[in-house]
Amino acid sequence: MTAMEFLMLTKGPLFQAALAVFALGVLVRLVEIFALGRAHNYAAPRGSAVAGGLRTMYKRFEPNPGTFKAAPFDVVVGMVWHIGFIIALLLFIPHVELIKSTFGIAWPALPNPVVDAVTAITLLGLIAALVHRLAQPVKRFLSTPEDYLIWGVTFLVMLTGWLAYHRMINPYPLALGIHILAAEIFLVVLPFTKLSHIFTAFVARYYNGAIFGRKGVQS
Repeated sequence: MTAMEFLMLTKGPLFQAALAVFALGVLVRLVEIFALGRAHNYAAPRGSAVAGGLRTMYKRFEPNPGTFKAAPFDVVVGMVWHIGFIIALLLFIPHVELIKSTFGIAWPALPNPVVDAVTAITLLGLIAALVHRLAQPVKRFLSTPEDYLIWGVTFLVMLTGWLAYHRMINPYPLALGIHILAAEIFLVVLPFTKLSHIFTAFVARYYNGAIFGRKGVQS
């Protein structure tokens, strides 16, 4: 198989299959969550559940002071690589064009050199997070194979994209194909691991905030 044939395979059948598994997996995960339901609350509402849920979704983006004081490294490095990953995913010009061609929606992107610098910082953040995990006995003990799998697929997507952008793998169609394949692995793994918190975190935040909001409690 030539490099171009490999690229066409990753851009065509494999990409479609990965999207199908991703969509089905996310749907199943969300159905599982909402199918659990919740007991009816017969108490008179003292506030707005919707306002409480939305408020909590927004406020949870702010680092908790107690958590920051207890583990500043985790908070700072975690924020750095999470934000960097989102920027590289959603604000890189080729990615925006891919989303536009796939879903018909688009938005302004950042200049490529800016995203390149963010990607490099994100890679360093991921490496620092792994080293810190391995260096801390308690974290290392609590870590599961799934934790390392999540780190691996996330790092692989960022690394292969950075290598492809800088033409560090030749020929270029091979480099791009490897990056697309890494992204497809990420999509397939996401719904069935802790990576699904990309979606479920917002559901959980809204649910908890709605409970407190209905009681008239600021969360």
